[in-house]
Amino acid sequence: MKKFQIMLKTLLQGKTMNRFKKDFPIFEAAENKGIIYFDNAATTQRPYQVINAISDFYKKNNANPLRGLYDLSVRATDDYENARETVAAFINAKKSSEIIFTRNTSESLNLIAYTWGMENVKEGDEIVVSVMEHHSNILPWQMLCKAKNAKLVFLEFDKKTGIIPETELTKINSRTKIVAMTQVSNVLGITNDIKKIAELAHKNGAIMVVDGAQSTPHIRIDVQALDADFFAFSGHKLCAPMGIGVLYGKYELLENMPPFMRGGEMIEYVTRESATWAEIPHKFEAGTVNAADAVGLAAAINYLTKEVGYDFIDEQDKKLSKIMADALSTIKNVHVIGNPNPEKHSGIFAFTLDDVHPHDISTILDQDKIAIRAGHHCAHPLGDYLNIPSSARASLYFYNDEEEIAYFVEKLANVRKIMGLKD
Repeated sequence: MKKFQIMLKTLLQGKTMNRFKKDFPIFEAAENKGIIYFDNAATTQRPYQVINAISDFYKKNNANPLRGLYDLSVRATDDYENARETVAAFINAKKSSEIIFTRNTSESLNLIAYTWGMENVKEGDEIVVSVMEHHSNILPWQMLCKAKNAKLVFLEFDKKTGIIPETELTKINSRTKIVAMTQVSNVLGITNDIKKIAELAHKNGAIMVVDGAQSTPHIRIDVQALDADFFAFSGHKLCAPMGIGVLYGKYELLENMPPFMRGGEMIEYVTRESATWAEIPHKFEAGTVNAADAVGLAAAINYLTKEVGYDFIDEQDKKLSKIMADALSTIKNVHVIGNPNPEKHSGIFAFTLDDVHPHDISTILDQDKIAIRAGHHCAHPLGDYLNIPSSARASLYFYNDEEEIAYFVEKLANVRKIMGLKD
């Protein structure tokens, strides 16, 4: 306990003012006074810049984009397509038409499975995923394998380092049609070497699908450098609205894929018997589009890249991850899941506490206005592999600070006592 108290004192002495917290109105709301929000891997908060951008769209430019010839609709179309340009630049796509707006990462991954997958995967083919995947990057491929009588192959990782060893990578072979992998694990926080795995996939004639839901908020993304064939991410994990996501796809792949859904806006011409499709990307965006949230996503990207800066986000990730790792190590009965190296966590710390269910940890901490997640984190195969059915998870972002970590670990250290357990 003495070591713990020294750690707390050190944390508070090293505290620096987080100048960005003032940008987030949720922390100013009376009902949230004093809240410590450590559930950023699930969803981040939204700054005024994003909220105002959405509000301005509805106040000034609200109309159905793409088809209207009147000025208001033209302005809505410009806003929507400018958002696409912003996203393309953000991840360094070759052209904005390689950007498809979806609802979230899950929809983006399903789009690939139901289009490219249904057209190209055959009986006896293999789809390779890692055992650390979120369910969103497992279930579409399970469906596809069952539909096509293909095989789903799992890459396992070293339980000490979190790294997928070379021996596992040999599972990517001439039978492989798709390799689908998370860039950053939502449980382990580990960053996978996507570029290396993409090279191996392409060498064997497979495509590389990247789940970027957890990496995009923390890491500069260059889809061309990664040589990803498809890259998916969600707006709500990087300060943008819920209900807007992105699928990047190489143009030549998108061009030869059938539509995911059929309806308004995605057609060129319709007869009683058939239809021809609109050009990419509109072929994949059936119905009235989510223009306001696309504008919100663009505002979030501009906020993160121009006002906060990814250099600061990286610096804050490393600093706060080290502080969190060191602080958790002082609590006798806490066990962090995965690589103990704080630089391997991207601000994501899943952990267990001896003899206390994760749901109880979360409930007790909530009494002190500390928000963390508890459960399987949509990663059942990972939990089964580690024999850890559930865990608590504290996930940080650039607007968190040292004082919040100090308060969190102080309260976490008392959870077993509150439960009537002895150290």
